[in-house]
Amino acid sequence: MRVVIQRVTEARVTVADKIVGQIGPGLCVFLGVGASDDEANGSYLAEKITHLRIFEDEQGKMNRSVIDVRGEILVVSQFTLYGETKKGNRPSFSGAAPPPQAQRLYDHFINRLQASGLKISSGQFQAKMAVSLFNDGPVTLIIEG
Repeated sequence: MRVVIQRVTEARVTVADKIVGQIGPGLCVFLGVGASDDEANGSYLAEKITHLRIFEDEQGKMNRSVIDVRGEILVVSQFTLYGETKKGNRPSFSGAAPPPQAQRLYDHFINRLQASGLKISSGQFQAKMAVSLFNDGPVTLIIEG
């Protein structure tokens, strides 16, 4: 699995002009599921993300996690994170998991995040989504797990 995490002041996802997921301060997580991924990958990433110390403490150091600051998390499925562009000009997505596997692992990942007790919102799997966010910092990280 691959994730791009952005610390945000707010974020939302719309599908067909309807808001399907929305958060205040916290993390926007774009999740790509690879063909060789399983539940262990999702569990690892959920644990890593909720405990990643990327929020500032009183001294301005990144020393607090999303749990510590009681932030919110918005998860957006994004198979294009597995786009391969080394050959030619058209990305290949052969490394991405097929939709049934990807949705199962996407749901597992969200369930693991919900176990943190934080507010978790999500986009709509396999939908054409519009994502808007205000990156805070900016802080953007890429994690594979």
